[in-house]
Amino acid sequence: MKFYNSVGPNPRMVRMFMAERGAVAKLVKVDTRGGENLREPYLKKNPAGLMPTLELDDGTCLSEITAICEYVDETTPGLSLIGATPVERAETRMLVRRVDLNIVEPMLNGFRWSKGLSYFEGRMRCIPEAAEPLKQTARDKLAWVDGLIKGRTFLCGDRFSMADIFLFAFLDFGFKIDQPFDPELSTIPTWYATMAARPSAKA
Repeated sequence: MKFYNSVGPNPRMVRMFMAERGAVAKLVKVDTRGGENLREPYLKKNPAGLMPTLELDDGTCLSEITAICEYVDETTPGLSLIGATPVERAETRMLVRRVDLNIVEPMLNGFRWSKGLSYFEGRMRCIPEAAEPLKQTARDKLAWVDGLIKGRTFLCGDRFSMADIFLFAFLDFGFKIDQPFDPELSTIPTWYATMAARPSAKA
């Protein structure tokens, strides 16, 4: 397999997931700052021009980070990070969806439309006046998730899952874009420290 890799939390999340699963792929660096992902030959791999992409040995290309992770989960041995039962899988996907819609998307667009505006304004429709409200939305929803998981080790209770990797990769990125989480939250700081200590966090 080939993993088309770049800077940013999306590739980081998949690298962490692959490290947890023991999956091995050849890393192919893509220069997103130089726009390599927006032109051929990368667009043949991923017509959306987004990162990352996993190319299988038969030439099949998979994109979208949760889809890549689900493929890796199903094709590697060991305890699933999605879930061993229909209920566990549904719970993981529910939490990933909540994190994505309520925290990750507002956080990233808050960055793209403020600090990252000079880079993104030529690549997507930007709404600078929405940046600060979106950042606050991400903070509010993280506090909501903090309350939901109070008393738990991981987002799915005692079960480590893709949801934890997903949230960690983006909260870690938040420090780089001036959107750190509130250290006074009741659960997230301890959970974050636990995640940061995992070997896969270095992936």
